[in-house]
Amino acid sequence: MRAIEIRGRGGPEVLALVDRPVPPCGPGEVLVRVAAAGVNRPDVQQRKGLYPPPSGVTDIPGLDVAGVVETTAPGVAWPRPGDAVCALVAGGGYAEFCAVPAPQCLPVPRGLSFAQAATLPEVFFTAWNNVFWLGRLAEGETLLVQGGTSGVGLAAIQMARHLRAARVIATASSAEKRAVSLEHGADEVVDYREADWPERVRDVAGARGVDVILDSQGGDYTPVEMGLLATDGRLVLIASHRAPRAEISTRDVYIRRLTLTGSTLRGRPPAYKGRIARELVQQVWPLLESGRIRTHLCGVYPLEEAGAAQSVLDANAQIGKLVLTVSDLAGHVPEPPP
Repeated sequence: MRAIEIRGRGGPEVLALVDRPVPPCGPGEVLVRVAAAGVNRPDVQQRKGLYPPPSGVTDIPGLDVAGVVETTAPGVAWPRPGDAVCALVAGGGYAEFCAVPAPQCLPVPRGLSFAQAATLPEVFFTAWNNVFWLGRLAEGETLLVQGGTSGVGLAAIQMARHLRAARVIATASSAEKRAVSLEHGADEVVDYREADWPERVRDVAGARGVDVILDSQGGDYTPVEMGLLATDGRLVLIASHRAPRAEISTRDVYIRRLTLTGSTLRGRPPAYKGRIARELVQQVWPLLESGRIRTHLCGVYPLEEAGAAQSVLDANAQIGKLVLTVSDLAGHVPEPPP
């Protein structure tokens, strides 16, 4: 099969199209013939040597796929061969075939193409895990999303609005990105390049502060964000692009009952990810199928141009998600199951 290989740490030029064996379908897994694969920030971090795959996981990058199930391991009840699925994977998405733990598969939402479906798993799993499970966002609370037009940011904004009726503040760096954040449900969008962005957030949030903050920057943002939190507020970190270390006031943590937490999903077991998948299908997939929640497809590249797709992320020029087309089915809208 055709696949993308990372030939050493470096820029997009280290991504190479190669021939690899089709992966075996292990116990509890299904083999997906990939139509399209999502391109995500962790793929870039893996290319740079900053986010290696877990032990036993393929070195082929790619964390979400959409396609058709080719074969299944014995005992797998769903999905079945021929089913159209999208799935979260720990690696291997940039290839024509990908072995996926069955619990991590979701049906392609009705009306969406395979390319659109490939934009969903990584960002919606991540947003659900961090905003709803770890952040415990409750009805009517205020959420701050750092980076409102990332794939995770747009997923978090929309789910917070539609499922929790939350007030959402987002940050974005350009007028275009701020407009997209507003179109997807943010109440207010602040330019994080302005030195007074924390004051702007305080003005919008009011004296009480922000209940939940979803952040991928870390570093010097961390103490500032903890200062923006309401009593009992929760700061959830999903990356540390600014710096891996921060100095915080531990006194604030216990006096104001703050929670500082974070996560990565890649190393979590299939059972954990399967619980998220079931909740997404029950609560979010109907909103996708009705158009109340939308995916924003930023750009589509053929598999052999994976480097060009990642260059967009390197330049921080993406709005929403980038996708690699792996087969001619990528633009096809599959027939809904009977």
